[in-house]
Amino acid sequence: MSSDHWETIKLEQNGKQQSTPMLCSGMDHTQPGRKKPLGESRKAVWRQQLMVFLGNTGVMGAGMAIAIPSVTLGQLTNEQEDFFLTIEEASWFSSINTMACPLGGLLVGLLMDRVGRKNTILVTDICGVIGWALLALASLHTDHSAIYIQMLIARFISGIMIGLAVSPVGVYSAEISLPRIRGRLILGTSLGLASGILFMYVLGYFIRNDWQLISIISTVHQIISTLCVLPMPETPSWLMQNGHYEKARRSLKYFRGLNKNDASYCEEFENELNQIKKTSEESRNTAKNESLWQAIKAPEVIKPLLIMIGFFGFQQCSGVVVVVVFAVQISTQAGVTIDPVLCAVMVGVARIITTFFMSTIFEKWGRKPAGMVSASGMTACMMLLAASGWFPEQLGKIPVLPIICIVMHIVFSTMGLLTLPFFMISEVFPQRVRGSASGFAVSLGLIISFVVIKLYPTMEKAMGTANVFAFYGGVSLLAVAFIYFLVPETRGRTLLEIEEYFKTGRMPLPNEIQLDSGRDECREKFLKT
Repeated sequence: MSSDHWETIKLEQNGKQQSTPMLCSGMDHTQPGRKKPLGESRKAVWRQQLMVFLGNTGVMGAGMAIAIPSVTLGQLTNEQEDFFLTIEEASWFSSINTMACPLGGLLVGLLMDRVGRKNTILVTDICGVIGWALLALASLHTDHSAIYIQMLIARFISGIMIGLAVSPVGVYSAEISLPRIRGRLILGTSLGLASGILFMYVLGYFIRNDWQLISIISTVHQIISTLCVLPMPETPSWLMQNGHYEKARRSLKYFRGLNKNDASYCEEFENELNQIKKTSEESRNTAKNESLWQAIKAPEVIKPLLIMIGFFGFQQCSGVVVVVVFAVQISTQAGVTIDPVLCAVMVGVARIITTFFMSTIFEKWGRKPAGMVSASGMTACMMLLAASGWFPEQLGKIPVLPIICIVMHIVFSTMGLLTLPFFMISEVFPQRVRGSASGFAVSLGLIISFVVIKLYPTMEKAMGTANVFAFYGGVSLLAVAFIYFLVPETRGRTLLEIEEYFKTGRMPLPNEIQLDSGRDECREKFLKT
């Protein structure tokens, strides 16, 4: 292989500058005139994108589970129907899944570390099949209580599925890709959620007053999603971490665009494989000698953990999930004059279109600017909605204002506050705790989500719709300051550099590599001779 294949950096060593090839999975290869690394070849990128797409078909089911109350509560609370729910029962139907989400969030870390990323995705989809099937079959009972209890059980299991779904595909994406396309792949999870929400809104628009049929369609989709997981290879990092050397070799060959039966020697591939092996061995040794409390106290763990918990707190308390779950009801309360279900569809379309552009926005703007613009825009939208309630005579003359505010709120939230926390949990934690730490952060965020969704009807009744909108706007404004002062910029940074930032308090320059960093993701340095 020609020497110009390698990206090089300059290192000061014994007073001399030497060239070191950037060989690790996750390194940035951007110097002009250089050949693309294996992980960025067309064949490799296509394989990575295909496997991430297959994994995210199940995430789409999680989005459908989040949105189903919005399109079914109208029928379920209609007293003219043979079966209907009281307001209190409907509240539990809408929110019990978010009460179960933290359980899924706690389980996901354990599952990802014990059974692997792929099998965690498979378990997630199986939970989805069970939840949707129970909901679809609930109407077979004749007793009201039996139907209602089975619906709650179904929603609880779906909630576990949602908690499981938010991080494994993102971690999977981060571990199979290089930084240049890492953001694009991780955003697949947000796109999957957005697609599921939109699909549910569309089902609700075309299938009125038939929640059983909607549940059956959702069950079929989840079964297909489960089958899609079967051909996915496990990530090389997890396989190596658990001693499966040959499987890790085959997996890395696949994700680097090589033929699995190709016996020819490829220096770049062998170097990356050796690096993964060395990193995994040192990570295992660290885990053996490090207690749980010691791991949590490590600055590269506790700092990002606290930041992500705060990030999820601002995300949920700003009302982003409330707008998704109660889209139809909020549209009515805000004074939207068009069909509220159609308004919900417009919200779903706006979100999915915005998600398509998020990879470009995150890479061009960076994480911090995107988050600050997002929270600022959400503040403006919520305050305008509040003002339309406070001053109906003046702003009521603009009938399109509520729908514009709701749609733009979704656009702005998708630009950052809704997507960034789920995006960054795959980047900010060290490999040895990536599964457990991300799962813990997500579970706390989902606990807050349950509280916010459960309290929304009560808050709306006690405070009035306009004041609730103002509350969400105020939280969004505080989120701007939080992002500016505390959230790190990870654009274009390797996982190694991000970990080093939390260890030392400074982000290494793009051409800095620490030769003796104790637990860095990329350890070996191969000097050109």
